[in-house]
Amino acid sequence: MPRIRTIRAALVAGAAASALLLTGCVAGEGQAAQPEPAASEGEAVSLEGQTLAIDFATYNPLSLIIKDQGWLEDAGLEVTWVQSAGSNKANEALRAGAIEVGSTAGSAALLARSNGSPIQVIDIYSQPEWAALVTVDGKGVESVEDLKGKQVAATKGTDPYFFLLQSLEAEGVEPDEITVQNLQHADGWAALQNGSVDAWAGLDPIMAGAEEAGASLFYRNVDFNSYGFLNATEDFIANKPEVAQAVVDAYEQARAWAEENPEETAAILAEVAGLDEAVATKVITERSNLDVDNVPGDAQVAVLEKIGPIFVELGDVATQQQVDDALDTLINDEFATQADPARFE
Repeated sequence: MPRIRTIRAALVAGAAASALLLTGCVAGEGQAAQPEPAASEGEAVSLEGQTLAIDFATYNPLSLIIKDQGWLEDAGLEVTWVQSAGSNKANEALRAGAIEVGSTAGSAALLARSNGSPIQVIDIYSQPEWAALVTVDGKGVESVEDLKGKQVAATKGTDPYFFLLQSLEAEGVEPDEITVQNLQHADGWAALQNGSVDAWAGLDPIMAGAEEAGASLFYRNVDFNSYGFLNATEDFIANKPEVAQAVVDAYEQARAWAEENPEETAAILAEVAGLDEAVATKVITERSNLDVDNVPGDAQVAVLEKIGPIFVELGDVATQQQVDDALDTLINDEFATQADPARFE
């Protein structure tokens, strides 16, 4: 039998916040959830028998470590792991209730919240350079301007898609001057290989594998990549605050573990993503940037404020007011502020 740990109680929603959240509060209808301490300092709450539905994703190495190490299960939780193929899939699962906690790019979280999905970011897991524009020889593409009249694969609702839009704007190319094929990330790379598209808005670790296979990253700008957001549904935050705290604590332990064990982290990524370990090592050491402040706040909002108007301009969100309301209610820093990775040592 695994050793069962207990987790000190951290936060629980106050009565007013709970009532608000349980009515399904979404962007523009109220303020962010603000849980309050549930017990006196030092008191322990057992997670034995409680449930958690959470995602894992190859673009989120910390999730792979937590799943591999079994920390949440050792804490007594009954965990259902669901793989997310992209931020859009994680958002779909969150909105459908298939998962309670999911990892996305910050841009995708803002888009979902702007359109009424009752989610909040409870932890920052990375500040990566995980998106770039990719092509292969023979396509005649060396710059963003060369994309005019071309077919480009991108997964709408994800950071690579928003990276593409920002790249077009920066280089003076109108979105209607290209044709976007809405394909999931792996399918986009496959389409580039088989000649169905001329370029691909790529995402690591698939992109790193493509680069190893001879593809070129012809346009890069780390400032166009939004942060890695760990999101939770408001219902989960209100009703399972001690589980939410355990998840964030596990994430911060995973961050420390990754720093101490870079080779093992790359090996885990390589196994799950089906990558050569050299490619996985490149993703972890050069482009993941896991050493980032985990507390969501002004830094993330500053990035999202630049991306939000693009949603409105393209019709992905009806009004700027929806974006502004989402920015006002998306951040929940309570759990990250009190994160204690030592609970899982």
